[in-house]
Amino acid sequence: MRIAVLQFSHETVTFLPNDTTREDFIYPGSPAGGEALLATDPKGYMGGFVQVAREYDDVELIGITSPLWPRTGTGSGWVTQDAYEHFLGVMIKELKAQPALDGVYLALHGALAVRGVPRPEADIARRVREVVGREAFISATFDPHGNEDEAFLEHADMAFCVKYFPHYDMHLQGERAARMLVRAIRGSFRPVHRSLRIPILAPTVVMWTGASPWSDLVQRALIWEAREPDVFVNVFFGFPWSDVPDAGMGLQVLTHDDPELAERVLLDMADWIWRRRKALLETVKIHTMEQGVVLAREAVTAGRAPVVLADYSDRSGYATWLLQEIIAQSCERTLIATIASPEAIRAVLAAGARPGDVFDAEIGGLFDETAGEPVRITGTIRDIRAATNRRGMGSETVCVSFGNGNVLVLSSYLVQIIEPSELWQLGLKPDEFDIIAIKSRVHFRRGFDDSGFAPTILLVEPPKPFMGTVHLEALPYENLTLKDYYPYGNPRFQPEEGGDS
Repeated sequence: MRIAVLQFSHETVTFLPNDTTREDFIYPGSPAGGEALLATDPKGYMGGFVQVAREYDDVELIGITSPLWPRTGTGSGWVTQDAYEHFLGVMIKELKAQPALDGVYLALHGALAVRGVPRPEADIARRVREVVGREAFISATFDPHGNEDEAFLEHADMAFCVKYFPHYDMHLQGERAARMLVRAIRGSFRPVHRSLRIPILAPTVVMWTGASPWSDLVQRALIWEAREPDVFVNVFFGFPWSDVPDAGMGLQVLTHDDPELAERVLLDMADWIWRRRKALLETVKIHTMEQGVVLAREAVTAGRAPVVLADYSDRSGYATWLLQEIIAQSCERTLIATIASPEAIRAVLAAGARPGDVFDAEIGGLFDETAGEPVRITGTIRDIRAATNRRGMGSETVCVSFGNGNVLVLSSYLVQIIEPSELWQLGLKPDEFDIIAIKSRVHFRRGFDDSGFAPTILLVEPPKPFMGTVHLEALPYENLTLKDYYPYGNPRFQPEEGGDS
């Protein structure tokens, strides 16, 4: 049983001014093929898929040379057509050189946005299908922040989407993709699906599945999967920072040769979502930067530290709005992690600086209007190191001590701190800080909220409706019309009108 494995993933913020180029996907370890590709992301989709696939003695996995996530992470805009065609061309060429394949696994995201390609994941599936033919089965995994309509499953057979945000079940969905692909090849699972788009466009900061009503939505999908054998429910929350025509929420239901059941589950889920649409968009309290810092200081005084200040809106990593407010209110024992300042980092490295040396430079800002103005920081270099992030990409960091017990972490790109351990790996210590200021929307809850680490969590936003704003009407959409989506218009939606087979 021969199964090819490919990956092409990116969560594309199309409103950023810097395109994601071919060079952004090329760094030590990327592209990866063969065993190197199969060994990537052991706790994620790929790890789950490979682990289960290799539990079958008669399965051979063929790692097709694929780009890993770009070095810029989510801090870059449209993927250029040159980059897309180059890497997809390499993958298709290798596929064509393979003997007959029984199956293909696609490690995707769902919010890949490519200039000139309206639905890139569906295009990938279409071009893979042209090579492997109709007899082979195609299975895929997705992030819930995908913008997926019925197009992908017109060419692929199966899709398995993460349910939780933060994404706890990536490995599980990879396991499912492998198990059901093997069953389909053997003939014990005959995939039938129904899909439906729901005209709701929501900012990602409201989508935390650790609280109602998003937790209720996930639970409803899980109940259907528990009560009906071989039913799989994919809920795509959508990714509004990609200006693409299929943005918004979507549903896919997969069954074993039972289209009527797929339709019943689909319509039940769609009806529940549409009835709860107002509640789904009103789940979090967001403060201004000024209010947030005031509340953080009060929480420290009241003994409710450490406090997390989460700047949910920074999409470039360069934003200095929160740092400015922390300085203006003379905060102490505050950790700011991180602000993207590649030029400042390069200057430190070029000067041969060491811990203990004086640091005096402008950092952050100027990337675009959403980043604010640069801030001059005078202090002492505490640490310089090359870090390896969760995707295995190298990135230098510089830690600077300033003020009264404050530490600023400079990074090369946007970094979302998800686990406190990521900070302690930089030589920082938990008992040094009362306030921790990070750039994250929901992912940080994994390590700071769900773990009980931070008694106080405050979401903050800058003074204007910038890039990652909850005020989506402030963004210059060109490929979709906001009034076609709730809450920006009054779209007609009747779930009983059904989906596509």
